[in-house]
Amino acid sequence: MRRSNFALRLQPSLLEELRKAAEAEGVALNQLINVAVAEKVSALRTAEYFQERGRRADRAATLRILQRAGKGNAPMQGDELPTRSRKKPGRKAVNGRPSVNKNGRNKRPAAK
Repeated sequence: MRRSNFALRLQPSLLEELRKAAEAEGVALNQLINVAVAEKVSALRTAEYFQERGRRADRAATLRILQRAGKGNAPMQGDELPTRSRKKPGRKAVNGRPSVNKNGRNKRPAAK
């Protein structure tokens, strides 16, 4: 792999945060910056790929496929819906009081 040098000007506060992150990760600052740049480039390329793929899509054909998906087929083993639903216990806010909506009323009425 060919290596090259590039002078990178960073804000002092950003550089300090990068140094802290590199130390916390146990990697060199240069390695952290390389990985961060690679992740960003990958995300940009992925977005471009899906935009291009979307432009080539045939919407009518896609909708036809989706309309027939699963018709007449029983769920595969493991895909069945549960026979009974489990109720989750009510949540309380950090302060220990029940959650309230914007009108000051309890979001969930108390169980009777």
